[in-house]
Amino acid sequence: MSIDPTARISFSAKLDTTYPKGVHVGRQAYIAFGATILCHDMTRALYKDTRIGRYCFIGARSLIMPGVTVGDESIVAAGAVVTRDVLPRSIVAGNPATVIRSNIEVGPYGRFLSVGMSKADRAAHEAALAADR
Repeated sequence: MSIDPTARISFSAKLDTTYPKGVHVGRQAYIAFGATILCHDMTRALYKDTRIGRYCFIGARSLIMPGVTVGDESIVAAGAVVTRDVLPRSIVAGNPATVIRSNIEVGPYGRFLSVGMSKADRAAHEAALAADR
């Protein structure tokens, strides 16, 4: 597995251990309780990399299917079943997951920037973004 050390993953989240090298979780991503990230499908003999981008929030009891990429700064709603790639800076929800909002601005762990981020956290976030460019 390729998990950034700053990512936060609930103890009850389930990451695919049948094909663990296919799990990739980006910087300051948050995977909530009961979320499942799959990288294999035994019925189709499918083994693919599944990627969670940086600053993403993966909601409780959501399911990310094999081969899906959740783009940077995206939010997957609780209970969503993600069968296709999620564009960066989007919110998806439902079964199958569909985009309900795009061009959002989130910071570390998928928190909205407009909702009470401390000055220190905002400065650290902006410095990290500048370093990525």
